[in-house]
Amino acid sequence: MESGYPPVSVAGTAHEGGGTSVRLRPVTEPDLAMFRRFLTEPGLIGLDWGGFRDAGAPARRFAADGWLGEEDGRLIVEVGPEAAVTGFVSYRSGLYGGTARHWEIGIALLPEWRGRGIGWRAQALICDYLFAHSPAQRIQAGTHPENIPEQRSLEKAGFRLEGVVRACEFRAGRWRDGYLYSRLRDDPSPWDGPGA
Repeated sequence: MESGYPPVSVAGTAHEGGGTSVRLRPVTEPDLAMFRRFLTEPGLIGLDWGGFRDAGAPARRFAADGWLGEEDGRLIVEVGPEAAVTGFVSYRSGLYGGTARHWEIGIALLPEWRGRGIGWRAQALICDYLFAHSPAQRIQAGTHPENIPEQRSLEKAGFRLEGVVRACEFRAGRWRDGYLYSRLRDDPSPWDGPGA
């Protein structure tokens, strides 16, 4: 080996199982077209559509830090040997009590890739990645009460429902409730469960 270091497996970047490989990788310039679609095609992002947004924002952010910020960022979700881009996972830092840092994650998959077991694996991978590369004890995720597939995905990824956050989101002309899920560093790994 030229570097003198042994090969390293990077936590939270790939999972082989169920006949499909799911990988996370940094954003590249060709991925920006997908980000623009999520901002400008009504309904593509599902229930999270919040109206038209600045289609130039993804390129400006990519130029600033490649979507790998200290406080927030995104990673691309790829599937299979052909490395098909299926969507992205996001992370954002938050604080409880002014000192307890946590992460909030999200996911957006293109419609043709939903319902195939990719989402839960991508969300479990981003948790593994964040736990491996930061001292955070808690990762949380929110979803809509009517988004049953995402609730199942979060539970399969090792999250637990904490409760209802009332009137936390303005969507489709009114304030709506959300569900808050969390996964702690010492919670059981989803990779050890059935169907992993």
